[in-house]
Amino acid sequence: MTARALCLIVLLLELRGMSLSLPGRKWKALVFYTQLSNLVTALSALLLALLGQPPWITVLRYLSTCMLVMTFFVTTCVLIPMGGDPKKLLWSGNGLYHHVLCPVLSTAFYLLAEEHSNMVWLPVLVTFVYGMTMLYLNGTRKVDGPYPFFQVHNQSVLATVLWMVVLMAVMTGISAGVWALGR
Repeated sequence: MTARALCLIVLLLELRGMSLSLPGRKWKALVFYTQLSNLVTALSALLLALLGQPPWITVLRYLSTCMLVMTFFVTTCVLIPMGGDPKKLLWSGNGLYHHVLCPVLSTAFYLLAEEHSNMVWLPVLVTFVYGMTMLYLNGTRKVDGPYPFFQVHNQSVLATVLWMVVLMAVMTGISAGVWALGR
């Protein structure tokens, strides 16, 4: 029962964050890893609250947790150092919900109150597919960004490759770390 109640808290926070971010972006929101990670989290929290925690929901909660940790990491360790406004990205609007509250609370709730998954490869695969899709969309000029490391026309091929290697290594570490903490 505790995990269900905690997931309802996460769901409410997710809905508040989405109410601040989705109206202006609509379908364009789906190019943002932040939005995708928070949508997966909202769905997984809703399903756990309604259905309990069968294995497939456990896997979905693990995936969402790793994606949220990646969102928090990229925001704090990449976007802000690259000149992003900490007030906007962390402490106001949807940034407060999608970059801080939901990642921190959902991760804590997953680790402390839920069953855990051992599908360490899944968050890495999902993040890889997202990254390759964004590189393709940027390369074909269908999307600009939404993050500087995807802007292939504004950096060298080597810089793009290095960004992708580093980001995939980070997600691999996050996935393994969440798995290890959940054991």
